[in-house]
Amino acid sequence: MFDNLSAMMLELFATSLWETLVMVAVSGLVGALLGIPLGVFLRLTDQGGILENRLFNKTVGGVVNAVRSTPFIILLVAIIPLTRVLTGSSIGTAAAIVPLTLTAAPFVARLVEAALREVDHGLVEAAQSMGATTSQIVYKVLLPEAMPGIIAGLTITLVSLTGYSAMAGAIGGGGLGDLGIRYGYQRFLPDVMLAVVLVLIVFVQAIQSLGDWAVRRLSHR
Repeated sequence: MFDNLSAMMLELFATSLWETLVMVAVSGLVGALLGIPLGVFLRLTDQGGILENRLFNKTVGGVVNAVRSTPFIILLVAIIPLTRVLTGSSIGTAAAIVPLTLTAAPFVARLVEAALREVDHGLVEAAQSMGATTSQIVYKVLLPEAMPGIIAGLTITLVSLTGYSAMAGAIGGGGLGDLGIRYGYQRFLPDVMLAVVLVLIVFVQAIQSLGDWAVRRLSHR
C-alpha cells in the first residue's frame, strides 16, 4: 500500500513539475517576444531617444504601468473571458499561461528599457554620424550592448513567473502550486507541502544560476 502511495506521489510530483516548467517556459518566452520590442519602443520614444515622441511614450507607458500594477491574482480572474477564448477553458496549465504571459510582457518591457538606458549614448551618436538607420542602431548597438542587462532581467522575470505559477495553481492552474494546495493543505499532508517548497527552491536556484552564467559569458565577450 505504502509503495503504491509513494509511486503515486512521485508521479504527481513529476507531472506537476513538468506543468510548472511548461507554464514558466512558455509564458516567459512569449512574454519576452512581446516585452523586448515593447521595451525598445519605450526607450526609442522616450526623452532623448532617437524616435522621441512623448505622447506615444506616455500612452504606451501608462498601459504598461497599469498592467504591472495589477495584482496577479486579480489579473488572473479579470481576464478569464479572454483566457476562455484563447484556450477554451479557465483552468489548467494552458489557461494559466495566458495571465502569466500578460504579467511577464510589461515586466520584461520595463527591464529592457532600463537596460537600454545604460548603453553609452555616445555609441548611438557615433552610429548616427556614420549614417546608421534606426533598425541598425537597435540591432547592432543597443541590443548587443544591453544584452547582459536584458538577460539579467529575463532571469528575474522567470523567477517571478515561478512564484506566480504556484499562485495560479491555487485556483486550478496546475503545477506544483496546485499539488501543494490539494495535498499539502487540503488533505493535511505537511510533508507534501514541504517537498513542494523544496522543489520550487531548487527550480528557482537553477534558473538564477543559469541566468548568472549567461550574464557572465556575455559580459566577458
